[in-house]
Order: sequence, then C-alpha cells, then structure tokens
Amino acid sequence: MIVIIPAYEPDDRLIELCTRLKQLPHEELLIVDDGSGEDYRHIFAALAAQGCTILTHTLNQGKGAALKTAFQELLQRQYDGVIVCADCDGQHALHDIMAVAAAVSAPKQIVLGTRVFVGAVPFRSRFGNLFTAAIYRYVTGIAINDTQTGLRACSASLLPWLCSIKGDRFEYEMRMLMQAAEQGVEMVEVTIETIYLEHNKSSHFRPIKDSLLVYWPILKFAAASLISFLLDFVVLLVLYTHTDQLLISVMIARAISSLCNFTLNRQLVFLQGKKSSLYSSVWKYFSLVILNVLCNYALLYVLTAWQLVPFVPAKLAVEALLFLFSYWVQQRYIFRTRS
Repeated sequence: MIVIIPAYEPDDRLIELCTRLKQLPHEELLIVDDGSGEDYRHIFAALAAQGCTILTHTLNQGKGAALKTAFQELLQRQYDGVIVCADCDGQHALHDIMAVAAAVSAPKQIVLGTRVFVGAVPFRSRFGNLFTAAIYRYVTGIAINDTQTGLRACSASLLPWLCSIKGDRFEYEMRMLMQAAEQGVEMVEVTIETIYLEHNKSSHFRPIKDSLLVYWPILKFAAASLISFLLDFVVLLVLYTHTDQLLISVMIARAISSLCNFTLNRQLVFLQGKKSSLYSSVWKYFSLVILNVLCNYALLYVLTAWQLVPFVPAKLAVEALLFLFSYWVQQRYIFRTRS
C-alpha cells in the first residue's frame, strides 16, 4: 500500500507518525507539502531523510488539491495497489490505517475510517458530523456515520475518478462521497478510534467558509428551488388575486415554474443530470410535477377552505413540505444514472 498524507503547516507529530508508519508493511509514504512555507521546511527535510516522498505546492492550495496532486503522481506511475489517505496531525492510529487498507476488497470501493462520537469530543466536530451525516443520508439515501473522516482507502483503479472530482479544499472529500453515491461507488465503513489532540486545535478547517463549500451541492438545489418557488409564488399570487380561481392559478403557476426548475436541476444541480436520458427525465419529472400540483392544491384547499391557516402561511408551509419530497424523488429516481 501507499499512504498519502496531505500536510499544511504540520508539527513534529507528522515526523512521529511517519516514523511509526515506517514500521508497517507499505510501499511508500507520499507526503504533500501544501504550501507550508520556509518555517516548516525542516520538518519536510526530516521526512525526506526518513525515505518519504515529498511533493510540494509553492502556495497553499487546499486539502483537496493536495490529495489530487498525490493521486495524479500515482496515476502517472501506473500504480495498481491500495491507497490510504491519512491526516497529518497524528489523529489516526496505526492499526486503524492498516485496518482500512485491509478492508479494500473491490476495485470500485471506498473504505471509510469511521469515528464514534462519544465522550470528550469537541462540540464543533460532534455537531458538524451529525448534521452533515443527516443531510447526506437525506439527499443520497445512504447512511454514513462519519462524512468528514480523513482516513480513507481505495484501490488504485479509482485514481482517474478521484482526479476528476472538483474541489480544492475540504469540500473535495464531501464531493467524493456525493459522487460515490451518484455513480455507484461502494462505500464501506470501518470503525476506528476517535482521537482529538488539544481539542482539534491543529485543524485548518474554516467553520464558515469551508462549511459553505461542503454543502455547496445541496445549496445549489435549494437555490434552484428558491428561484422556481419565487416565480411560482409571484405568478400564483397575481393570477389568484385577479381570477379567484385557485386550481387554475396553481396549475399555470406550477407549469411555468416547473419548466424553469427542470432546466436548472438538469443542467446545474444534479451531477448526473446531463447524462441522464432526456426523455426519461422529462416524463418522470413532469409526473412528479403533476403529483406535486395535486398535493399542492389538496393541501392548500384543506388549509384555506376550512379556514385553518391564512393563504400566504399555508402556501409557505405546503411548499416547504413538497420541497423535501421533491428533492428526494429527483435525487433518487429522475436525475440519476446507475452503473
């Protein structure tokens, strides 16, 4: 196996980790210096003296870019063994690194070292993982307990795919999981130790900026839905105000907004949208539109005709419910190609 370790401004723990890794059966330790600078050159010099291969970025490009630099290096060498990606902060135990490597059993498979978030776990790590795992399960239908783990292993046969995934920073690893779900790459979890040194002080994860990058694929759907919703709401409000015909107003508004939403989702939101059959996508999507119209009308009728809720709050509540349902159907059944 080859162990890849992306490193940005590491401390002596990286040297200690590599010293211990040298005792394990492996072919190479491939370290990527992601623009750490002159102050950290002595650390990478010590690693090179141990026999580690050092790849260097002049400027910091991000963890995703560092991983892809290593993947491209192995691709050029035509390496055909097992690859393990680990973090540089010493938070992965040696036996866990070996465990994820040993668990690789198929060419189209990613093994994830999954942490158990109990005990003294930093709040941002516990909450971030729980929240992201919940969203991931909702949008893909696949349950993964630790979406932010840096300990991953796979066969070298996945190198071209790994190099093709967009993203240069922390969002790269999340996009890897999103595209794995989209493209039928099997994901296997192996339970590992949960180790946080100094309350995860050494992490370069930027909570606000990098969280937006991590959730970007999901935010795109929300943005497309918001644009379509605003269009639908304006058209419905204008028509209903002037005609007082709820059913006709709902149908016309939904027809216009659905054309907008279909185009946005197929072209910009879902990774496999452009590759999916246009004919199949169209009839499935507009079948969903018809179902949504019927549900929209039925729920609005019950809420407004029985005077349970005023029209505007009722419309907002119904749209929120149908938003969740619509994403689930489109992600699973409409804009998806299965390998």
